[in-house]
Amino acid sequence: MQPRKPQQIARELALLSLSQLPVNPKKLDKLEDDQLVSKLVLGAVRTLTTEVQDTLDNAAGELQRSNDRLLSSQTRASDLNSARTMLQEAIACTQTAINQLGTAVEFPVLIQLANQDKGVRNYAKELVITVHENRHIIDELISAALVDWQVTRLAQIDRDILQIAVAEMKFLGVPDSIAINEAVELAKRYSGDDGHRFINGVLRRVTEQKKTA
Repeated sequence: MQPRKPQQIARELALLSLSQLPVNPKKLDKLEDDQLVSKLVLGAVRTLTTEVQDTLDNAAGELQRSNDRLLSSQTRASDLNSARTMLQEAIACTQTAINQLGTAVEFPVLIQLANQDKGVRNYAKELVITVHENRHIIDELISAALVDWQVTRLAQIDRDILQIAVAEMKFLGVPDSIAINEAVELAKRYSGDDGHRFINGVLRRVTEQKKTA
C-alpha cells in the first residue's frame, strides 16, 4: 500500500470528526496544535464508535428477521428467498462494520501523522470550518444532484463525504476529478457496499450542474 499524502490523511480526519466535534468548529482556529489534534481525534473516535455500533445493530436486526422468517416459513419458496435476502443484508452490514473496525486499527498512525505534520492539521481544520460555514450552500448543491432523495435522509457518513467533496470543489479550488476520486476512496473505506457508486454518481451530477449553471 502506497503511503497516503497529507491531504488524504486530513480528509479522513475531517470526515470522521465533522459530525461529532466536541467543540464549535469556529473555535478550532483558536486552539493550540495539540488541542486541535485532540479535538479532531475525539470527534473521529465518536463517529467510528457510532457508525460501527449502528452497523452491527442493523446486522443483528437482519439476522433476527431472517431467522424468524426461516422458523415460520414452513419451507415455502418465497419465504426462503426472503430469508436468504435478509441474511445477505446482515452479512453485508457485518462486513461494513469489520471494515470500519479495520480503519480504527490504523488510528494510532493517523494521530501520529496529525501531530507531526502541520499540513494535515491545517487542512483538516480548513475542511471542517469550510463545511460548517457554508453548509447551507453545500447542501443545496447536493440536494439538486440527488434523484428522488433528500440530504437529511442520507446516512451521516455519506452526507459528510459529499459535503467535504463539494466544499473542496466549490470553495477550496480542488479540481473536480480529484475531489470525486478522493470521496470515492473514502466511501470505499467507510460507507456500505454500494456507497462509493452512489457518492460518485451524486458528485458527477454536481459537476454537470456547475457546468450548466
